[in-house]
This record gives sequence, C-alpha cells and structure tokens, in this order.
Amino acid sequence: MAVDLRTELVELRRNLLAMGAMVEQRVTKVIEAMIDNDVTLAESVRNGDDEIDAMEVELEGICMRLLALAQPVASDLRFILSVIRISGELERIADLARGISKKLIKLAAVPEIVLPPSMTDLAFAARTMLSDVLAALSNQDPALCRQVRRADKRVDDLYKEVLSWGREEIPRHVAATGAAIDVLTIAQRYERMADMTTNIAEDVIFLVEGRIVRHGGK
Repeated sequence: MAVDLRTELVELRRNLLAMGAMVEQRVTKVIEAMIDNDVTLAESVRNGDDEIDAMEVELEGICMRLLALAQPVASDLRFILSVIRISGELERIADLARGISKKLIKLAAVPEIVLPPSMTDLAFAARTMLSDVLAALSNQDPALCRQVRRADKRVDDLYKEVLSWGREEIPRHVAATGAAIDVLTIAQRYERMADMTTNIAEDVIFLVEGRIVRHGGK
C-alpha cells in the first residue's frame, strides 16, 4: 500500500497540535474550577476524558502504520517517534486534570479548608509551562523548550510551599486532615503535570535538533 508520507506527516502534526490544545483547555478549566469552587465545571472535566484517549490511540495507530509502511528516516523518523511520546504525555496530563477535578468535587463539601495562595501560583505556573511547550512544539522552538525546562524549578518550589502549608494545617485542624491530604494530592498532580511538560520539551528538542537532553542534558 502506497503512503504519501509528506501528506501523512502534515496531518499527524495537525492532529497532535489539536490534541495539545484540547488538553490545555482541560487544564485551564480545572484551574478555573479550583479557583471559583465550581463543581459543575469540575464535573465537565471529570466526564470529558474519552475524546483525548481516543485521539492518543488514533495518533499512535497512524505512527505505527507509517513506521511499517513508509520506512521514514532522519527528521521524519524523529518526528514520528516524538509524536508517540508527546501524545502519551499529553494523555497523562489530561488524566491528571481529571484526577484533580475529582478531588475538587470532593473538597466542595468541606468548607473549612481554604486553599493556600501558593496552590493558585502552582497551578498557573504548571499551565504556563504547558502553554509554552505547545507553542514551542508548533513553532519548533528549542530555545523556548529550554525555558520550559528551567521553569520546572519554580513549580517544584511552589509545590514545596504547599507541602509546608500541609504540615502546619493538619495539626491545627485535625478534623479536616482528609481534606488537607486531598489538597496536597492536587498539588502533587500539578507538579506531575509540570514534569510531563518538561518531558515534552525534551522531546521537542530531540525532534528539532536530534539531541537527547533527558537526565540533565543541556
């Protein structure tokens, strides 16, 4: 079966960027739900995971078919391998947003818990990283990817601030220990989003430059 590799790669790129935009939208919605204590919005994030799962499966299927039939080399091969990795990371980020939405729905029934200010900063920092890495993917911008990698430290620092809040909050409000732990779980998921976004940044650097920069590489 003949494969028009150029056309297929253009469509693959378009679909990957569409998936990224959808995941970013879900992350934005779950942050809004957290800030506004909007259970309805949180429920929409919780119930909207199937489309992203289907997009990942479709992208992976296309990549496997191109690897088998088109025998891509050089930059085309790197692109296909990167799509497989990036789509997987995007799907996991969407799963984390869904997990956060579940915790928010649960926390809505616990009015005595007030989220620490650093939680909002953490959420916005993670979302900014995701927005930047999707822009870097669209523009094939390795410099922006390196900026995203550096931004992960800020997220780590904010996560530590939320952990410090938890260590102080739990002894003061023992009856709300379960809710405080849910808050810490939400913070952990934002931190994991940032880690996965960093992975995507490294994949884009590999795509553009052919260099592996994971595990501390520059």
